[in-house]
Order: sequence, then C-alpha cells, then structure tokens
Amino acid sequence: MNAAQPSSTNRTAGRHIGPLAWLFVSLVAISVLALPSRAFAHAALVATDPADGVVLSQSPARFSLTFSEPVSPLVLTLVRPDGSQLALTSFRLNDQTIEIDNPETLKPGTHVLSWRVASVDGHPVGGSALFSIGAPSAAPVAGEAIDWTLRAAIWAARLFVYAGLFLGVGGAFALAWLAEDRRCGQRFVAAALLFGLAGAPLSLGLQGLDGLGVPLARFATPAVWKTALETSFVWTVLIGLIALGLALLSLSGSSALRKLSASAALLCVGGALAASGHASAAEPQWLTRPLVFLHGAAIAFWAGSLAPLGLALRRQPAEAKAFLRRFSRAILPVVILLAASGIVLAIIQVRQPAALIDTSYGRLLLLKLALLLFLFTLAAVNRWTLTVPAEAGDTEVQRRLARSIRIEVVIVLAIFGVAAGWRFTPPPRALAIAAAQPVSIHIHTLKAMADLSITPGHAGEVAASVVIMTGDFGPLDAKAVTLVLSKPDSGIEPIKRPATKPGDGTWRIDNLVIPLPGRWNARLDILVSDFEVVKIEAPIEIRAQ
Repeated sequence: MNAAQPSSTNRTAGRHIGPLAWLFVSLVAISVLALPSRAFAHAALVATDPADGVVLSQSPARFSLTFSEPVSPLVLTLVRPDGSQLALTSFRLNDQTIEIDNPETLKPGTHVLSWRVASVDGHPVGGSALFSIGAPSAAPVAGEAIDWTLRAAIWAARLFVYAGLFLGVGGAFALAWLAEDRRCGQRFVAAALLFGLAGAPLSLGLQGLDGLGVPLARFATPAVWKTALETSFVWTVLIGLIALGLALLSLSGSSALRKLSASAALLCVGGALAASGHASAAEPQWLTRPLVFLHGAAIAFWAGSLAPLGLALRRQPAEAKAFLRRFSRAILPVVILLAASGIVLAIIQVRQPAALIDTSYGRLLLLKLALLLFLFTLAAVNRWTLTVPAEAGDTEVQRRLARSIRIEVVIVLAIFGVAAGWRFTPPPRALAIAAAQPVSIHIHTLKAMADLSITPGHAGEVAASVVIMTGDFGPLDAKAVTLVLSKPDSGIEPIKRPATKPGDGTWRIDNLVIPLPGRWNARLDILVSDFEVVKIEAPIEIRAQ
C-alpha cells in the first residue's frame, strides 16, 4: 500500500494525519450506526401460524411462516417448554410461505418456533414466535445475542473483497490500458488482489456461519459451507474469484493478453456485485442489476487507477505524464456514470427522504455521501487545477498531485468501510415492503368461521377484508357483518365498524384507523338472521409503523 504511506519527513507525515483521522472516524461511525435496537430483517416475517402469542387448546398439526419475499430455510427449530429443542426438517415452500410439519404432539406450556432463513439478497435472517398449548408457561430461551466477533470478521472480510475487486482488479485494468510502465504500482495491485483472494472464500464461510447462527469456532464444519453454498452470495464469490484470477493473469504476458484479461476482469467485477446484495435484489430487476453492474465497474476503474497513478507520479514523473493524460480524459464520463447509477440505486433503496435519518441504512448512506463529496471535491481540484501543469512536467505540481491522490486512496478505503457496514442493515425499501404486508387471522368455531385480513398490518389507516363461512366450511349468507376491535390494556374503547359487501364474496371495511400497535382483540358480529347474531373472536397482532 505504498501509495497511502507517509514519507519519512515529519512535514509529509503531518499531511496524512487528516486523511487517517477521516478513516478512523468513518470506521468508528460504522460501528455506532450499524448497531440495531433489534435484529433487523432483509426479508421480514409478516405472519405466523400459530399466531405469535396465541394460546391453543391442542397441538397444531403444522406451522407456517409467511415473509415479505421468497426465502430459503436454513434452520427451523421448535423449543419446548423445558428448553429442549426439536429440529423441524419436513417443510414445503409455497411462494412466500414456509409450511412446516409438526412431528409430535406438543405438551402443555409455551413453545418457541425459531427460524433462520436466507432472503433473496443472500443475507441470513432470523427470529422466533411464541405460542402456548393449554396455558402459557415460562417461555424457554430461544433468542440469540449478536456475535460481535463474527460481525467484525464479516465486515473485515467484506473489506478485503472490496480491496481486491476495486483496487486490485481496477488497478490491473489501469496498468494494462493507461500506464506506460506497468511495473509502477504492480506490487500494490498484486497485494490488493491477494487480499481479495483471501477475503472471498473467507466471506463465503462467514456467510454460512451467519446463516446457521453459529460461532467462528465452527468455521470448518461441512454444514457451514453447505449452508453458504445454498445462498446467492456464492455467485458473488465465484465471479469475484474469476475476476481476481484474470487480473493476476493480466500482470504478466503480452500487451494484448494483459488488456484482454484486465477487461474481462473489470466486467466480472460488475457481474459479481450484481449477483447478490441489497440493490441487486430490488425491483425492477431489469434496471437494478444493470445499474449495479455499471456502478461496480465504474468504481473499480476510478478507485483502481488512483494508487498506480500516484506511484507513477512520485517515482517516474516523466513516464507518468501519459498515464495522467489518459486517465484525465477517461475519468469524467466514468464519474458521470458512477454518480448517475448511484443516485438511481439510492432512490430505489431509500424511497423516502425521511429514511435517510430514520434508518441505519440511510445514516450510513449519508456518511458515504459526505465522504464522496469530499472525494469529488478533491478530485475536481486535481482535475481542473493540477492536471494540466502536471502533464506539462511541473515537478512540484506532480508531487502535490501524488500527495493528493494518496489522500483520495485513504478516502476510498473509508468509503469501502462504510459500504461494508450495509451488510448488517436492511434498506428502507425492504422495510417499507414489510410494513405494507397485511396481517391475517383465521377464526374457527362450530357455528361460523372467518378469515380476517388487515392491510397494511401496522397502526394507522388500514382496510379490513373478511371472508365468512359456516363452521363446516359451507357458504354463509349473512345479512350484516360488523368488525369490533378492542384493546382493554391501553384504555381504548371498542372500535366498531360495519362491513360492506362489494360483490366479490368478501366483506370490506375501508378507512379504518387503528391508533396503536400491539395485540388487539378482533371480534366479528355476524347477523345470520333477524333473530340470530353469531359472535366469533381472536387476537390479532398489529405492527408498529
């Protein structure tokens, strides 16, 4: 990392205190901002059967978990009231729902259905739901504390991968296409590639550990790697390893081979980033994946060119003039592409400006934007004030430009650190999708049964939909249906709303306002005839906004 190292003089070393402080502050900020108040999900759980907290009269034959997007089950466990665990291995995937068979008759008391799944973006997600048979008991412990050692290892490995893909592959491309003397900066590029080659398989193994929720000590176990290979992140690692290998190949051989290998490696960088991750999983896929591809390739070109260019200006200023001229001509369209793709992706991920403050993802984005503003300002000064005299051979300006480029490299590393922090935070897009999901309950009695769905399933203005039948699943031609919501523990009087029948076989209640989240009691008053009203009820969990 010679380009980022201070010289032996005190005066030059002092110039690097500022950039290194920026890096330190950025990395500390990541640790603070990425701390969740609870375990956030990239695919959010929107419904369980049995419902969370419900008390059942008998053991259920099966369980189900419904998420905001399709998922792949990793670990499904039932924790009995005595704390013993039962692995649930028989399940089926039905769109966004996991249907799980219950292999035994459950004893009275409180049970915990614990789950870990992989979401579409490749990130593991975990959680649990409680239900009781007969009557509640002391809930068994099923939660898990955040493993900060594992989290730090995941972050560091991701940083190694970014260094290899962006500084290594991008640097190899710059040496092949822009540099007059490829030996200048080659050791730096090779070191970055080796960091990437070490970080890629390490990241994959850590993905498996995170997926199973097990500690670092189990890194070498087959189950960990089997789990890792079943996530979409494996494609990022495989394509990334191809990119790193091609970049290493480009450091030797003929000029044509170097250019061909380096070009293919740069394309693989974009492909690796588009294969998994938050942005690649966002809709519309036809837009987000190409944008991630272009964004990644543009980052690699710009960031990878910096260190070889700075080293060339410092060590071989005469030969560096051609390098600088080619880079300065190419960088403007690359930066425009980088900024445009990044802006569109940020809009898709954040959606609402308030999410920049209200979510950990948004606060990390603001920190990244602050660093980018500093980087763009510094790059603009270099481009419009230092490049021309440096190309003309002004040695003092060349030294100033080399120092400035070293600062740029440090800022780029800080940006990589911030981006690696996104691994632990769901984007506001995913949170909004989860918040918009309905909550549903099934109420079954001898006289009548109903399916009640409230959309969205959080506090605020909602709409309710009701399908009613007789207790033996026959048609029930009711004269009227009234929904009554009550929450006695919050001192709220019952909310009564008559339902209308739009003609599609359902009863609807529109413009319904549920003022508070939490557990509500939902009662349906079904007028069967002028002389008979059937009342059925069950608890329903309303999420916070």
